[in-house]
Amino acid sequence: MPRILLVDDGEAAARPLVDGLRQDGHEVRTAACVVDAVEIASRDRPDLVLLEPLVPGASGLEAMTALGRAGAADEIPIMIVSFRVAEIDRVLAFELGAVDYVAKPYSVRELVLRVRAVLRRGALPRPRARGVVTGCLRIDQAGHRAWAVGRELDLTLLEWKLLVALFECRGRVISRRTLLEDVWCDVAVTPRTVDTHVKRLREKLGIAGAYVQTVRGVGYRFCEESTVSEEA
Repeated sequence: MPRILLVDDGEAAARPLVDGLRQDGHEVRTAACVVDAVEIASRDRPDLVLLEPLVPGASGLEAMTALGRAGAADEIPIMIVSFRVAEIDRVLAFELGAVDYVAKPYSVRELVLRVRAVLRRGALPRPRARGVVTGCLRIDQAGHRAWAVGRELDLTLLEWKLLVALFECRGRVISRRTLLEDVWCDVAVTPRTVDTHVKRLREKLGIAGAYVQTVRGVGYRFCEESTVSEEA
């Protein structure tokens, strides 16, 4: 049973989320301040931390730093759940190691699906290096940047998440339904939406788009053994 640590001082407001996570099969621990969160994270090593950066005892930066010293930022995925929606807040969170950023107010069902997606990705082997190079494509997951044939790609957040989801499952077929759950976090979106966004991603990747292969009737596969040439 996956263990979730929810760090939020709004106990009443967070109750529906706690109930939703438990109904989805998760064990949920809660902490109302950063000090308690660090203690629990260090002792129990949860599978995921859901962090409201404005909890008592620290700012968002200090909270992420404190969890990092406890080993959580490197070994335990941290999702930010916050009323702050400015781009600078989201960028800072990702630079500090957050794996996702969810704005309040949120749909409990959507957040539960995003938690499920993060945990699924965490079960897959991940590259240790900050920047991973495969052929003519370079992906910097920590910095949320990617380059094809030396040219930095201008990707939307959705396109970035789609690229990473495909890359992390490289060599394996990933179905459209799984992509809907992992990237869109919404099973109500039609599979046609996936096809449309994969097409746009391929266009932005240029010749590196050949790494994203269609598996007819199933979904897509990121194949590192594509015959892409940097001079193509």
